[in-house]
Amino acid sequence: MATKTYAGKTVEVDDEGFLKNMDDWNEDIAKEIAGEIGLGELTEMHWKVINFMRNDFKEKGQIPTIRRMKNAGGVPTKDLYDLFPGGPAKKAALVAGLGKPQGCV
Repeated sequence: MATKTYAGKTVEVDDEGFLKNMDDWNEDIAKEIAGEIGLGELTEMHWKVINFMRNDFKEKGQIPTIRRMKNAGGVPTKDLYDLFPGGPAKKAALVAGLGKPQGCV
């Protein structure tokens, strides 16, 4: 099993860098992952998406789609692509400490 160290904590990750255990996640880890994938400093809107994804996953048991983030999370699709360019569902899930969303390549 692969591991990475973020914010002084060693965590297990899959072959694409997604945390294997979402309970290992914390905000400092999210900030380091965001920097690693080129998102820079996380804004209030980033945190809105990240917190929505984590809470929705806890309630529903599956990672929310872009459509769900838009409709239930209240973040327009264009904003999702601006916040997490090059794959908002995948990058947001990575930063949020969740697994890879279904349907992402």
